[in-house]
Amino acid sequence: MKIKALALVSGGLDSLLAAKLIQDQGIEVTGVHFKIPFCKLDIKKSFPDIGIKLLEFDLGAEFLSLIRNPRYGFGSNMNPCIDCKILMFTKAKELLSELRADFIVTGEVLGQRPMSQNKQALGLIKQRSGLDDLLLRPLSAQFFPLSLPEREGWVKRDKLLNFNGRMRTPQMQLAKKLGISKYANPAGGCLLTDPCFSKRLEELLWHEELSLDNLVLLRVGRHFRIEKKSRLVVGRNENENRLLAQLAMPGDYLFFPQNDLAGPTSLARGPMTQELIYLSSQITSAYSDTIGLKNMEVSYRNIPETKDNLHKVDCLPKSRFVHLLV
Repeated sequence: MKIKALALVSGGLDSLLAAKLIQDQGIEVTGVHFKIPFCKLDIKKSFPDIGIKLLEFDLGAEFLSLIRNPRYGFGSNMNPCIDCKILMFTKAKELLSELRADFIVTGEVLGQRPMSQNKQALGLIKQRSGLDDLLLRPLSAQFFPLSLPEREGWVKRDKLLNFNGRMRTPQMQLAKKLGISKYANPAGGCLLTDPCFSKRLEELLWHEELSLDNLVLLRVGRHFRIEKKSRLVVGRNENENRLLAQLAMPGDYLFFPQNDLAGPTSLARGPMTQELIYLSSQITSAYSDTIGLKNMEVSYRNIPETKDNLHKVDCLPKSRFVHLLV
């Protein structure tokens, strides 16, 4: 009977190496990637072809519940790493029977991350997910008791490793030995570890506006809290301008500088009065190329309307609005 493993892959080097080590022992490996709203990586582009099938599952809605009240708290920013792993590992266990696999492989390295990869946390994650000895961590396996795959002889323990700590040199050397030259940056792809993004998320939670649509918006532009339940997002470049136009939902407002001026597309979400529309137009003008101008025209429309409204605003410096920045 062919033994099969599910390898949880994040897109980073560690999970890639773990999957490869098990594959090289003759195990049929399927890569499983759990997508959350805070992941910057496109797994299908970042994960190199090592001859394994790659499956992607979306945890968006379930992750929203987790982020509101993580049982084991946050890391240095808004990263609930222990709760996140328990959720993913629990889902992975459910996939074992569905995908007819025998055990789970992860790329965790003992001591690499202070919150979620110390020995106590790793034991807690294994227990709370219900995986117990169905979980194999090949890169640090020699620090842990025998797993089921090792006891059954599916995997040879002497071919598993004893990586420990935060140094990346052993992983890079192993990658070179295995012929792997392309892999994601070691910093990882989770926005929850980014202080700026975490500040925006915390502000969103405080205003009770957490939703998948608003989370996507957090990843774009400069954010201004213009009223208790209203925010303005100002594009920082041409790509963000296009993305904001695409993300606009019914009820949102889009703002554009007059045609002969370079400047941002801005998106306002939430209740909008005429005063807030004017304020949003002024902020849009402050980030436009208005050198030498005392005033300019800004066009705006309420989605899904296609007709633009136009009004003239005074050109004010960015410093006038810095207190509204999130």
